[in-house]
Amino acid sequence: MPLSTINNFLPLAVSIGEPAGIGGEIILKSWHLRGQHDVPAFFVVGNIAILARTTRQLGLDVPLTAISSPDEAAGKFPDSLPVLEIGGRAEFKFGSASQATAPMVIKAIDKATGFVLTGKAAGLVTAPIQKSVLYQAGFSCPGHTEYLAELCRRKDHPPEIPVMMLVSDDLRVVPLTIHIALADVARAITPEALSECCRKTRAALIQDFAVKKPRIAVAALNPHAGEDGAMGMEEKLVIGPTLDQLRREGLDIIGPLPADTLFDARARAEYDAAICMYHDQALIPIKTLDIDGGVNVTAGLPIVRTSPDHGTALTIAGQNIARPDSMIRALKLARQIYANRMASHG
Repeated sequence: MPLSTINNFLPLAVSIGEPAGIGGEIILKSWHLRGQHDVPAFFVVGNIAILARTTRQLGLDVPLTAISSPDEAAGKFPDSLPVLEIGGRAEFKFGSASQATAPMVIKAIDKATGFVLTGKAAGLVTAPIQKSVLYQAGFSCPGHTEYLAELCRRKDHPPEIPVMMLVSDDLRVVPLTIHIALADVARAITPEALSECCRKTRAALIQDFAVKKPRIAVAALNPHAGEDGAMGMEEKLVIGPTLDQLRREGLDIIGPLPADTLFDARARAEYDAAICMYHDQALIPIKTLDIDGGVNVTAGLPIVRTSPDHGTALTIAGQNIARPDSMIRALKLARQIYANRMASHG
């Protein structure tokens, strides 16, 4: 979709992320490359002084414009990067995350999410955060995904259980368990959790990716899929019976499959998304296939949310060497998911 057409729609809200990392750099570069890559209109929620300093540090030709409302973003976007100022401390050092800016980072996530929930922005794209410093400022969730679920919870309802889907051109993967210790994974694999993850993955493929008849593959936990109980019983006692029930309900689902043969090109042709049992089982293959361009999509929420599939990269911050590929794809995918959702609702 051409840039001129995209900008007729609601803009995307981008939360600024960790100032000491590469978030500001990839945001600025995404705007700079907006015409070349048909980047949809977006505005940044954060502190304009932080972005101004980042612009000077990197020597980027990116004019910044302060806005007071998301309504102003689309009109400003062709000529400058709109920034919705939220105040907060702006002192930071590239490569060294500090608690000083943590309240501003959290506020940016809160405000940006609020704009999407109230229909003032099409979707949320989050720049990477440094959770270690946010915890000291009152951030109580294991990660972005869980925090957004809390922000999106409806009154008198428990928070949605989100599904973290990692997306590249060649693969979509969903970790069943996310930010927990490996020693705790087996206990967290329950029929209820796996069923909900499979159903939400299927719903996301239909609603967000316009896949009419989703095919889902599910990885085993143990080597050789447990080898009939010789290497673990999770497949026989939990994963297998749960998938049998889902198949009876009509889901097109295969597994549990050995993870070591699940991600070659021939295997990937047989499914639209793979559900994995733990974080690295899902993230290693997608980052191996596309370390620069993967996108994190949060499914199962009432809002559209995407994010680059990488962290703050403190070791290269401020050096003008960070690639914006994943941020650009996150912006474009957020717009596409928003369009798919609009189309699915008539």
